[in-house]
Amino acid sequence: MCAARSRRQETRHDRVMIDPTAAKRAPEVSRAGRHRPVLPAEPAGGLSPSADDVEARLLGQPRSMRPREVSARAAVSLRSARKFWHALGFPNVGDEDTVFSETDVLALQTVAELVRDGTFDEPTALAMTRALARTTDRLAVWQTQLMAEALGEAMGEASLLTGTPGEPDTTRAMPDPATARAAAMKLAEIADDLEPLLIYAWRRHLSAAISRMVSDSEPTMDSSGVVRCVGFADLVSFTRLVRRLSERELARVVQRFEALASDVVTAHGGRVIKTVGDEVLFVARGVAPAAAIALDLVEAMAEDDLLPDVRVGMASGHVVSRLGDVFGTTVNRASRLTAVARPRTVLIDDVMAASLASTSGFEMSPLSRRTLRGIGPVTPWNLRRADPSGRRGMMATDDAGDDDHDDAGGDDDAGGDGKDQGDLG
Repeated sequence: MCAARSRRQETRHDRVMIDPTAAKRAPEVSRAGRHRPVLPAEPAGGLSPSADDVEARLLGQPRSMRPREVSARAAVSLRSARKFWHALGFPNVGDEDTVFSETDVLALQTVAELVRDGTFDEPTALAMTRALARTTDRLAVWQTQLMAEALGEAMGEASLLTGTPGEPDTTRAMPDPATARAAAMKLAEIADDLEPLLIYAWRRHLSAAISRMVSDSEPTMDSSGVVRCVGFADLVSFTRLVRRLSERELARVVQRFEALASDVVTAHGGRVIKTVGDEVLFVARGVAPAAAIALDLVEAMAEDDLLPDVRVGMASGHVVSRLGDVFGTTVNRASRLTAVARPRTVLIDDVMAASLASTSGFEMSPLSRRTLRGIGPVTPWNLRRADPSGRRGMMATDDAGDDDHDDAGGDDDAGGDGKDQGDLG
């Protein structure tokens, strides 16, 4: 490998380790930000900062370049540049629109260099770009909402304490103009502080993902996918709850559910794949951690004053992992079991039940066999914590609370809107 290639592959992290004096020589950076000076103070009337001020602060440079100028500077065709911008989620722009800056040139050059060096072919480079774009788009929206909510509550409390005329609208999920401007200022101000945290989190998760990939690559008898325990946790009667809550109250419920579910899942080494409103999809590598996650989710939601009860369905087997999601029959089976579970209960499939039979701390009882839509005949097992007497494993058939019927999808409070919730996204 040539020396130039080796130097290019060194990362900023590598250089700090190679040259221990690099950090000492680095110039001091104000918390006001590395990219732009601090935003102008807001004048009376609250009309600043403008959107252009915030954008300049975040992007670092004004938009002064046309699409063809950017592609020429990066030494790529305009067609390839447009592919890159589409992968980033940017809308189409006219040839004469000045919407790009030097930072766009650098980004395009970086991806083009990876393709020219043979690190990626073009489809892989675009897929990598698309993955970053979709993830950071969701992250940015999430963070702007969190900041607006936090500032909105603080500003509302301040107005009550000072007797400022006008009461804040506590029913709308969207912020009022003053709160939106304040959130924009604050996010632009702290962006440079959050950026290292983003890189840190990405590297930690990348390391964990690589470890899982290497472990899963070990030869097995069946190569149809990795084996995981898959679970869905579903808020009970969520549709009725939506009808009686304001937008802001509903946002608080969803946020609380996501936060609490994430804490429980990660505490046992599981991974939250995604949340879709009233439902969270998670995976775990072992049956015991998966069972602990499910039971803890039920207990945590039952003890929370803000949240309704939850029900959980789980299955174990091969899954197909793509685009950060999981797919396959195991996922569908877990979804269908969730649809027939009662509030505050956990239903598992035969595979999980057999694996947990000799595991202390849990007990299971089979329900009547039923046909799940799109899955076929299944015997659900009711999972509980073992009682203090020390019993464990399988118990006699438990038909208590069991409706002996086929799963036909149900209504949206018993069957999750009647749709195949297993393959979401």
